[in-house]
Amino acid sequence: SARVSSGPWLSLSLSQQFVIMGRMHSQGKGISGSALPYRRRPPTWLKVTAREVVDQVIKLAKKGLTPSQIGVILRDSHGVGQVKAVTGNHILRILKHAGLAPEIPEDLYQMIKKAVSIRKHLEKNRKDKDAKFRLILVESRIHRLARYYKRVRTLPPLGATRALLPLPSLPKT
Repeated sequence: SARVSSGPWLSLSLSQQFVIMGRMHSQGKGISGSALPYRRRPPTWLKVTAREVVDQVIKLAKKGLTPSQIGVILRDSHGVGQVKAVTGNHILRILKHAGLAPEIPEDLYQMIKKAVSIRKHLEKNRKDKDAKFRLILVESRIHRLARYYKRVRTLPPLGATRALLPLPSLPKT
């Protein structure tokens, strides 16, 4: 395979030339991650039917689990590596079809939860400058993500979103 010797892709083969996007509030540019199997069919050893997987997803969602938690349980306890390979649909799409999808996306929800916990910490520890700085970073990520979800119409427009994202100003220290 041909090698590239100049530019930002030093010593990467031609098939690996891609732009590595950096993290928003840190230095990392890691490309580590899991690779999906090439075959899009379920494995031959998996004896679970698509209907059973959909029923299991709906049952777990009714217990109050998030889509990622459902995926972990299906992977670890039921041997279903990729729900989409078995059912033809992602977990979130199955939940939307059943009317059980969360009202705000899971990644946004987790970031809001983190901001709330940092705020709670700051109420007790007002002098914690690092926590205050981290809260600013988390809230900027929340606003960026909310802007994206409004653009793709996953979240309602501004008026309804204000109730979902209550982020008052920081306390003075």
